[in-house]
Amino acid sequence: MTLLKPNPNLADQVYDALVDEICGGTLPAGSHLVQEQIAERLGVSRQPVQQAMARLKADGVVEEIGRRGLWVAPLDPDLMQHHYDIRAVLDGLAARLTADRVRAEAGAGEIFRHRADAILSAGTQAVETDDTAEQVRQDRALHELVYEMSGNPLLARTAEPHWRFLQRAMGEVLRQATLPKEIWRQHAEIADAIAAGDPDTAERLMAEHDLGAARTLHSALVASRQAEQTPEARA
Repeated sequence: MTLLKPNPNLADQVYDALVDEICGGTLPAGSHLVQEQIAERLGVSRQPVQQAMARLKADGVVEEIGRRGLWVAPLDPDLMQHHYDIRAVLDGLAARLTADRVRAEAGAGEIFRHRADAILSAGTQAVETDDTAEQVRQDRALHELVYEMSGNPLLARTAEPHWRFLQRAMGEVLRQATLPKEIWRQHAEIADAIAAGDPDTAERLMAEHDLGAARTLHSALVASRQAEQTPEARA
């Protein structure tokens, strides 16, 4: 990994680097996180690593197990579903409001289309290079664009804690549950509906996108847990 350059947001850089590794599968569930090793690997002091770890614990991504230290927490299927249920409502509303704005405000459609196309292109490129962390970043960028252009500044703020938890889930969706190309096909359909100023379709597609990902990942996680509990797996 490239060494990070010191700046006032060094803890944020460490946090982002660790999230990328967890989302990308480099640090899977059960990975032991030794702060001294992480600091040495990233070329930073222990302080920003400690700050990043505190944020990861608050997000439910990292857990402390007694005196054994910090570990990447397993992804709880039910908690993940609860987060997705809330996000589907927020995202659907954001898509509806943005499509309404496109229909009512001259030039809004062209602005949304231009910015969305750039994100879709970057996301598709990340699929081609099998870069899961970049796919997650671009996925979030598209949703943040919809929040921004919805005209409701509370949407992004309300969705933020769910996004911090679900970045990890999104990585799991892309790696084991749903073909990445299908995810970006759905993104393109949502963008098309918004750009066309069709609020009903935009809201429906956005909610289906979120809830479909949740159902697929929930099934995959439950199946994985059941497989681990079989006598053959324990042997």
